[in-house]
Amino acid sequence: MNSRWRCGNPERTLYGRNTMSTTETPKPLPYSEHDKLGPIGVQTSALHDPAALRNALVRAFEAAAQDARAAVAASDKDAASAVHSARKALRRGRAILGLVAGALPKSERRAVRTALQDARRALSTVRDHAVAPETLAELPLDEADRATADRVIANAAEALPAATEIKQLLAEGAARAAAQAEALQAALPHDVDWDVLVDGLAETYGDARHASAKRSRSWFHTWRRRSKELVYQLELVAGHAGPRLTAIHSELAGVTDTLGSAVDLIMLRDFVATYAQGLAPEAVERLRDTIDHHLDELMKTARKAARDAFHQKPRKLAKRITKSVRRDLAPPDDANGAPEPHDD
Repeated sequence: MNSRWRCGNPERTLYGRNTMSTTETPKPLPYSEHDKLGPIGVQTSALHDPAALRNALVRAFEAAAQDARAAVAASDKDAASAVHSARKALRRGRAILGLVAGALPKSERRAVRTALQDARRALSTVRDHAVAPETLAELPLDEADRATADRVIANAAEALPAATEIKQLLAEGAARAAAQAEALQAALPHDVDWDVLVDGLAETYGDARHASAKRSRSWFHTWRRRSKELVYQLELVAGHAGPRLTAIHSELAGVTDTLGSAVDLIMLRDFVATYAQGLAPEAVERLRDTIDHHLDELMKTARKAARDAFHQKPRKLAKRITKSVRRDLAPPDDANGAPEPHDD
């Protein structure tokens, strides 16, 4: 884990100190140890217990692997939807890996990330075949561009992998995900504390923010990938917190959704070039120019919409998230109903 997000600030921890190591004396719980539910109004959470948090993260990764496995059988009915589900599950797995990266040896972290990445990439071609025709159909094209687009789709249809090949790719991806779940279970320490999670969130956000500042199409695509992982991470953590963190999740999820259409057009540019057999180069270039025109507009709109969501530096977002979680989990007398403000 890149150490640049570790600022040693007590305000980044749930307990007002910089670590929750089990080698130190833990702060007393706000309820008796034997009363696991706590008094009325006190919300208990895995975020309070490093061992429980570790188990919750492992279970979340295993659930993602199970979703990838379920997609194999689902491909018999709808291969395109199954591929989408499998890729989504693999992305969730990578997001969870990012959350716990600071607790893993570097070699193990790299191995799990590479396996998940390879599994997703193996399904990219099938995904593109499903999305490209829909994206082209939605584009406002003149008669000449529409004719070119129709030829591209016809060429691509001839290259679509067979159903048995798609199912095999899904099975291989599911097997990789299951293997990485076992690897994660073995490599994680017994305890995973809040500092690890908040550093993982800050790292992912920082990578997304860095990519958002770049102007190339490849960086835009990277921005969306990291943003999707950040949204999955916040969704998982918010499930153990409450409405304040859910509000942060919703804010970033809304922005991330605006990036999808532009990313589809980025893919479409390459798709058109790949399946342009038998087409005049001028016709292909004309269609790509039309795609570029719409893509530039979408990228401009998305950057404007995301400006506020990504204006904070990672350390300030980490502080904001920690304060939100602390308030979400505090007894009613210790937290009012006001939403957590931005820390500018």
